[in-house]
This record gives sequence, C-alpha cells and structure tokens, in this order.
Amino acid sequence: MFRGSIPPLPTPFRRGRIDEEALRGLVERVIQGGSHGLSVGGTTGEPGTQTLEERKRVIEIALEQAAGRVPVIPGTGALRLEETLELTRFAREAGAQGAMVIVPYYVKPNQEGLYRYFAEVAKAVPDFPILIYNIPGRAGVEIAPKTVARLRRDFPNIVGLKHSSKDLEYLSQLFQEVGRDFLVFCGLESLTLPMMSLGAVGTIAATANWLPKEVARLTELALAGDFQGARELHYYLLEANEAIFWDTNPIPLKTVLSWMGLLEKEWRLPLGPTTPEVEERLRAMARRYRLIGEEA
Repeated sequence: MFRGSIPPLPTPFRRGRIDEEALRGLVERVIQGGSHGLSVGGTTGEPGTQTLEERKRVIEIALEQAAGRVPVIPGTGALRLEETLELTRFAREAGAQGAMVIVPYYVKPNQEGLYRYFAEVAKAVPDFPILIYNIPGRAGVEIAPKTVARLRRDFPNIVGLKHSSKDLEYLSQLFQEVGRDFLVFCGLESLTLPMMSLGAVGTIAATANWLPKEVARLTELALAGDFQGARELHYYLLEANEAIFWDTNPIPLKTVLSWMGLLEKEWRLPLGPTTPEVEERLRAMARRYRLIGEEA
C-alpha cells in the first residue's frame, strides 16, 4: 500500500495567504526527486493556524498537482472530533489515497478516549485507509500499542501509524501487539534507518523537502535489505536531519527553502523567525549540502 519516503510539505504563505503557486512547486519538487508519496496538513504544514477551508484548499492543490503520480496522504486531524471527521471525509471525496490523523493534543485523553476517538474516525470512512499519528511530544499523550492493536482488530481501515518519538522500544512492542505487517512510518528524521531496521516501511521526514532523492534512496535501500548502503546515507543525512530541529519545525525548513527560492520566509503567529545564530548554522549546513551557493 504505502511505502518509502512520504515528505510532509510545509504550507507556503505570502502576505498571510496560502501561496498556491509555491505549494505546487513543492509538490512537484518532491515527486521529481523520487519520493514515493507526499503529505500535507501535518505538523510541518502548520495546520493549527489554518481555517478548515484553508486546510481543504491545501489538500485540493496537492491532489491536483500530484495528478495521481504518487499517493497523497493528508493530515486531517484536529482537536475537535467534528473537524477531524469533516476533513477526513473531504480528503476521501477529493481523491486522497489515505489520511493521517494525529492523536488529539492538549487535553491528554486516556486510552479509552483515544480508542473511541479513532473508532469514530474509522467508522466515518470505512473504505478509507487511516494512519494514526503518534507524536507524544506535541500531543502530550501517547497511544498505547494495546490500544492500536484493539483498533486494528476492530477497524481494518486503520492500516498504520506514524511514530514521532525517540522511543524505539515502543516500536518493538507495537509490532508484537499488532503484527509486523502493520504499516509504520518513522516521524523523526534521524531515526528513519533504526526504525526501518525494526520493521517500519518508510519515513515521513521533513528533510525530504531539502533532499528528496537522498531520503527516498535511503528508504529504498532499507526496504531492499541493503542496510550497509542505507547506513551510508543515514550518516550523510545526519546533519540535515538534525537541522530540522535546531528551532521549532518548520522554522528551519522554511528558512532554508526561502533561501532556495521555493517559498517566502513566512509563518503564522505564534511561530516566528529564528535567531541569527541558528540562521548562521543553517546557512553553513545548506552550503555543505549544496542547497544554496556560497554567495547566498
């Protein structure tokens, strides 16, 4: 179903509005770079500062530009269940191949609440693949492997999970509970290879917006069992993967993409520009990877 590198795209803004032309360019860049799919509306896309109509428009643009060449798996989660259902249904009707739904943030629900929340999503779109987005650092709570297993047993359209945590023990426990054919994607850039060595099928890594060919190749090598080749790329990508988190994502990502001429250096509050010190580190990193020239 879904495999390999699925870059999570940032949402470009120009004077406060979605920059549709720049978004199409980002979609095209990752497809031409060999990515195996793409996602919009996840953490990297700043969905929490967008209206539902804006989030729907981003999904439409991504699907239009991708034109069926790769799967599009938008993030459709929100704190309110009603908004999650509306966005997920919209994604299905618009032609997306699946949806990624974040563990509800801020309220820190218990496991029974999480089960019921994802059960409602799965029941609303029974013929539509759903990836659970487990990101305890942002959500404040983790969905337990036993809860995921219960959901998988009850709802066949819950097909996988994006794991954005350094906890690799969780991954092993998850596979033991749900089965090793469950589609797990790495959500922390520098842990792509370690997670794939345990059975993950790919990565949803923001670094692929900078280096789509290299991230895609790493996942291809790992899926083929060539862990020596994948290891070389792992170390090659290490600084770029770490740079994504030198400030809050997507601030470093957008900063470098703006220098590359791919979007405006613009966020929505409360996000803002990084410090001059981080910019200096980012500029040196971008030059080393030849994302920008020496004069930039």
